Amino acid sequence: MTTSPLAAVTDEQVINPETTMDAVTLRVGDLERMSGYYSGALAMEPLEERSRGREVHRVLGRGTTPMLRLVHTPDLPPVDPRQSGLFHTAFLFDDRSSLAATVYRAAQDPLSRFVGSSDHSVSEAFYFTDPEGNGIELYTDRDRDLWLHQRGQIMMTTEFLDPNAFLREHLTQEAVDAGPRLAGRVGHVHLQVGDIARADDFYVRTLGFEATMREYPGALFASAGGYHHHIAMNVWNSQGAGPRASTLGLGDVAVTVPTRVDLDALAARLRTRGVAFADDGRAITTRDPWDTQVTVSLPGSTTQDVLAR
Repeated sequence: MTTSPLAAVTDEQVINPETTMDAVTLRVGDLERMSGYYSGALAMEPLEERSRGREVHRVLGRGTTPMLRLVHTPDLPPVDPRQSGLFHTAFLFDDRSSLAATVYRAAQDPLSRFVGSSDHSVSEAFYFTDPEGNGIELYTDRDRDLWLHQRGQIMMTTEFLDPNAFLREHLTQEAVDAGPRLAGRVGHVHLQVGDIARADDFYVRTLGFEATMREYPGALFASAGGYHHHIAMNVWNSQGAGPRASTLGLGDVAVTVPTRVDLDALAARLRTRGVAFADDGRAITTRDPWDTQVTVSLPGSTTQDVLAR
C-alpha cells in the first residue's frame, strides 16, 4: 500500500494523524420530528438525553457510537442557507451494502429531500436535506490504494453516480433489516465559510489539519493522517459571510485526538495565534472566525461526554 506524503508530517504544528471526527451537534426547532427523522431515515437510535433549563439535549447513534446530538432550541430562527455554518454532515459507512440500506431508508422517508449523488473517486456519496434544512451526506470510501495523488494533493472529482443502479447492485434486505446494528460514524464535516483564506488560517494553520485539496473551485479540503478530508470549507453559498447569527442548525463540530499531548500542542498554537479557547482537561473548545464552535477532545467519547459539551 502506498503511503501518502501528506501523512508523513508529524510535528507540533500538525494534528495527530490518528485524529477522527465525533458526533455533530444540531440546534433544532422540533426535537421529536427531527429525532424521528434521523431514527427512521438514517437508522439511528436515541441513546440518551439530558435537560438544561429549557433546552433538551438528545444523542443519537448506532450501537454505542454517538453520531448526532440534537439540542431543542425552538425559539431560534430557521437556518439561513447563505450564512456561514453547516454545508453538510457526512456519515460514513463501512461498505456499499450498509450505505445502500441507509440511502434506501432516507429516500423512502417523506421528510427527506434527495439532492443528488456523486462519485468523488475517493468515495461514493448521496446527499439529502433534513426537515429543518441541514445538509446530509451518506457515503462509503474506496480503498486508499485507489486514491489518486497529484501535486501533493488527493484528487477528488464530482462525477454522476446513478442512485438507482447503485441500489440495484448493492441493496440487500438483510442490510435494511439490520438497521442501526450496522456501524456508522461521522466521517467528515463540510462547512460554509465567508472566506477560504481565513478558513485555511484557522483550520489548517491553527487547528493543524493538513490541506489535501486546494484546486477545487471555491473550496478547501483538509484532513489528518492522509485521509481525503475530515473538514471541508466552501464559499459557494456564503462568500463574504460574517459571524453567524444565532439560528437553528450547526451547534458544534467535534474532533477527537488521541492524547493530552495533542491537546497541549493545540493549546500552544491557539495561544500563539491569539485565539480564545476553554480547556477542561479532556477537551478544548474554541470558535472559528465565523463563530462556529469547534470541540477537540480525547478519545472514549460517550453519550455523557457528548451531552456535556
